[in-house]
Amino acid sequence: MARLHLVRHGETTSNVMRRLDTALPGAALTDFGVRQGVRFALENARTENAVLVSSVARRAEQTAGLIGSVWEVDTEVVEGLHEVQAGDLEDRTDADAHDVFRDVMDRWHHGDLDARIPGGESLAMVYDRYLPVVEDLAGRFLTGPQQQDVYVVSHGAAIRLVAARLSGIDSRFAAATHLRNTGSIELEYVDGLWVVHRWGAEQAPFGRVDEPLVDEPMG
Repeated sequence: MARLHLVRHGETTSNVMRRLDTALPGAALTDFGVRQGVRFALENARTENAVLVSSVARRAEQTAGLIGSVWEVDTEVVEGLHEVQAGDLEDRTDADAHDVFRDVMDRWHHGDLDARIPGGESLAMVYDRYLPVVEDLAGRFLTGPQQQDVYVVSHGAAIRLVAARLSGIDSRFAAATHLRNTGSIELEYVDGLWVVHRWGAEQAPFGRVDEPLVDEPMG
């Protein structure tokens, strides 16, 4: 059956500097980020009639464009798939800002949809813009007789939050298991339910984790 692949964009300078870079259009890819996008396309064979979309952020558009050029597939830019908005924390690199962001993310992963990043978004707001896009893609491409794999180039925090919501996966696993640049989560839509087959380098079945894994730069 066809699957949904949520792919994190390639590396940016903001990732390297650990800058909270979420406002649009955002940073461009580094030279290494460009190579990551090409490598993803080369290491992941395109399935027939694959669909390739990206968020409106520059780094996601560029990553999708690189993948599409290798696969010879057109890309589509879709509203609503951008990163969690950091609000008052935007462009900060200090530990205090990252602590505030992580605290809100932790509350989100434990079910507090209304906790809000100062000046930024709540999880309910992220869901309201992101989930309808996924539902539309699922209805158009992942159901019926002519199914097509869908690749969505998006952002690390948003991808993990949305994948956890769709699949109901253990919240501690979702919170701790970060995605590296061009890492991806693979889901299948089966009888109205989402099943996770792969989360970054981790294959199903997934278990709980006792300690957080290495943190990732935002965006």
